[in-house]
Amino acid sequence: MKNIYGVTYLELENYFLEKNDKKFKATQVFDWVYKKRINSFDEMRNVSKETINTMKSDFYFEKLEIIDKREDTDVAKYLFKLKDKEKVEAVLMYHDYGTSICISTQVGCNMGCKFCESGRLKKVRNLEVYEMVSQILMVEEDINMRISHIVLMGIGEPFDNYDNVIKFIDIVNCGKGIDIGSRHITVSTCGIVPKIKEFTNYDKQVNLAISLHAPNNKIRDSIMNINKVYKIEDIIDVVKEYINKTNRRVTFEYIMLKNINDSVSCAEELSALLKGLNCYVNLIPYNETSHIEYKKSDKDTILKFYDILKKNNIGVTIRREFGSKVNAACGQLRSHYEEV
Repeated sequence: MKNIYGVTYLELENYFLEKNDKKFKATQVFDWVYKKRINSFDEMRNVSKETINTMKSDFYFEKLEIIDKREDTDVAKYLFKLKDKEKVEAVLMYHDYGTSICISTQVGCNMGCKFCESGRLKKVRNLEVYEMVSQILMVEEDINMRISHIVLMGIGEPFDNYDNVIKFIDIVNCGKGIDIGSRHITVSTCGIVPKIKEFTNYDKQVNLAISLHAPNNKIRDSIMNINKVYKIEDIIDVVKEYINKTNRRVTFEYIMLKNINDSVSCAEELSALLKGLNCYVNLIPYNETSHIEYKKSDKDTILKFYDILKKNNIGVTIRREFGSKVNAACGQLRSHYEEV
């Protein structure tokens, strides 16, 4: 049996056709599941008993369990328990343009970025499609509001769970279902070059973010293990391919680490690296954790870095700081529970 939250609209259409039934029933089911938010097939009022009984033999309803929620100004951190007792996190953020959620795509992470709490706890497994969809549904149910933007930047490397992530996007983007616009969905990767190439051919206008965090290979080697496999020049080359094919702007995420990657020379080097690319840089003040020695760059240092990029005509923003009081850094709340 399959969890209904892990089935795409196209798969459901094909399911009904294989049953010698009408494919329009997929529209009815998606409407009940995602618009009316039913919790059992028996609640479907305009679907025949025969169809309901058939679906009950092939699909089931099950969501994640929220086991903790921490709140601070304009942010809430959720900890979910999965069927196998593993735990993952999502972070809800309130903005002037709507609500965004940062979801997890794996239990743990094997990328081993030195500054990342979730990478400290190694990958246990990929999340199933329904486990990613359920994070959206559970949080919307909790706040009784629609989520307008999704970022795949929580625990895990999305492109290390590529096929499930693409199915997840297909489900949440479907106009007959959750209906979150593709331009309101951002996938972040630390730089798995073959998967970025594959993503270049994906037919939805989903945003791509690259976790760069360094202007050269020497620094990136020291803080991100992935750079020993895919160097910065490999990433820049594939990003150029992506931009040329999709005509979409790419975001480069850059966590500001004190005395590591925040110098004036780093800013100048980064400017030269990205010159001429259709991109912008998102400077992220580091969210310090008790397990990792890295420190957040001083505010003045971040502003100076920002100014240098600006003067070099590189689009740049400084990400607003969220949730230092609620363990909002990726993996912090799960890590806390693993230790208790």
